[in-house]
Amino acid sequence: MFLALKEMGYSKLRYSLIVGIMFLIGLVVFLLSGLADGLSQEFRQVVDDWDAKEIVLSDDANNILAASQLKIEDEKDISSNDKAPLSLYSGAIGKKGDKVNISLFGTDKDAFFLPEITSGTTLKNDNEVIISQNLADKGFKVDDTIKVGSNDLKVKVVGIFPATSYVATPVMYSTVKTATEIKFGEDMVKNTDNYPINAILSNDKDTTLSSDSLTKLSTDEFIDNLPGYTEQSLTLDSMIYVLFVIASAVIGIFMYVITLQKTAIFGVMKVQGINSWFISKSILAQSFLVGVFGVILSGVATYFLSLVLPDAMPFAINITQWCIYGAILVVVSTIGGLFSIVTVNKVDPINAIGG
Repeated sequence: MFLALKEMGYSKLRYSLIVGIMFLIGLVVFLLSGLADGLSQEFRQVVDDWDAKEIVLSDDANNILAASQLKIEDEKDISSNDKAPLSLYSGAIGKKGDKVNISLFGTDKDAFFLPEITSGTTLKNDNEVIISQNLADKGFKVDDTIKVGSNDLKVKVVGIFPATSYVATPVMYSTVKTATEIKFGEDMVKNTDNYPINAILSNDKDTTLSSDSLTKLSTDEFIDNLPGYTEQSLTLDSMIYVLFVIASAVIGIFMYVITLQKTAIFGVMKVQGINSWFISKSILAQSFLVGVFGVILSGVATYFLSLVLPDAMPFAINITQWCIYGAILVVVSTIGGLFSIVTVNKVDPINAIGG
């Protein structure tokens, strides 16, 4: 390590360039990681908030919430100590030219998964909604009357709960009747109370189904089937994994070139009785230090960069994952130095010093 530090101190510019390259690779890795986590949270956050043990969908829905078609009466085919219906409407609210996409969930007024209210009151009547804080941040507030969908029904905002999202859209909750009227129109709710729904959430791990037309999923299985969720995660993760390979290759190439330039020096060192393993340890130590310096600098830079990113860019800091990725970058950087060891072992002292 002493030899490695002395040489790095002597060739500051050369090793600064290598650290700079490692810094840029680390910066991209941490940025992609933050974006992947941010997008993941925006897609799944409300599902995590439900904290449901199992989610029941229609068997022919291919595990997709929007494709599931159930009715309120299907609850009788589900044995659970605590269950509640869920209907989904995806639409937009706001004034023309300034609309916000939303996901509206209809459920019972006492459903176990309804969030705690931070302002106003919870659902008490039909034609009322509670909204997430990220909608409140866009200018919607308690006592506002808003129009949702294409019909003339207007709903009143009675409460606000902590920010959450579903498939990257803010969330609202209403009663099943209100959600049905918004989605299908007034005629649908006039002559029946057997409203169409998309799912039934159960807070019981021992949920049993008495109908072959139903299927149940765990929360993790449900999330994996969110439209685009798995594909998005795989794409960003694959980019990060490729960067690990690039980091190893780049550090390996630079260290190899530097080793070739120092062949004569290594020859002199061998003549003086310094063995190849001692020299090789110095090269590995340099590769390790390049990785450490690059990762630390890129991690700090990414954190401060995250503070100035626009709100529209989903970005989440996962310290545990950053530590894992940082450790991997240091390891692949060190592995890159292994390519130079073969060259060191092949150095012939006589030829190296021009004998």
